[in-house]
Amino acid sequence: MERYTDINSRMIDRRAENGWEWAIPVSHETYAEALNGEIRLFLTPTKPVPLSWLGDLRKKKVLALAAGGGQQGPLLAASKATVTVFDNSKRMLELDGMVAQREGYEIELIKGDMTEALPFPDEHFDLIINPVSNCYIEDMSHLWKECWRVLKPGARLLAGLDNGMNFIVDDDEERIIHPLPFNPLRNPEQLAQLTEDEGIQFSHSYEDNLQTMLDAGFTLKGIFSDTNSNGRLKDLGIPSFYAVNSMKI
Repeated sequence: MERYTDINSRMIDRRAENGWEWAIPVSHETYAEALNGEIRLFLTPTKPVPLSWLGDLRKKKVLALAAGGGQQGPLLAASKATVTVFDNSKRMLELDGMVAQREGYEIELIKGDMTEALPFPDEHFDLIINPVSNCYIEDMSHLWKECWRVLKPGARLLAGLDNGMNFIVDDDEERIIHPLPFNPLRNPEQLAQLTEDEGIQFSHSYEDNLQTMLDAGFTLKGIFSDTNSNGRLKDLGIPSFYAVNSMKI
């Protein structure tokens, strides 16, 4: 049977070709602002990460995990970090390569599946940034253990997380019609609801996301909530995402 992550890889490729909000590379002007320290880096749809979470990135090794698309990588590179972008979508990586060529900086691009062992040595990175992608993988525990392994002591993991709200409502976001958890690998009825353009997605509880992070050894240092970028849930101010700042101590 085909791996669900391969299905999602092709789905993200298609989204990247069709104007997906996470696949619109930063402009030259935004990159130039980042060179001057004006950084607006997003891990969730509408709220930028606090600059205090990023710290001084000069000469730091940063892993942009599931972060292709030409949005986060360029800002990290403009901050004088050594950046590796790891993503399971060929097209999303190509967008990062396009911006790097346009702006004249070096960046390492690696295609890979984050449900497997990360292809990096122990204690290699100073920072991992992970825009919302938990909805595309079933097991969060494995991922956080791998993040812990490849981070240096005192390094940080900044992750955007889906809280499951988008999985319970109808397409117009007016009625609650779906139960949680949403796991199409374990529920054939939920699998039948998904279209080709949605891939195989999963809801995750706070225990799935945060307790597994704590169990991996991280200490939670900060958190904020965020909404969708558009739609009725956003209009009502209902959070659908949150971001966390965790540290390997």
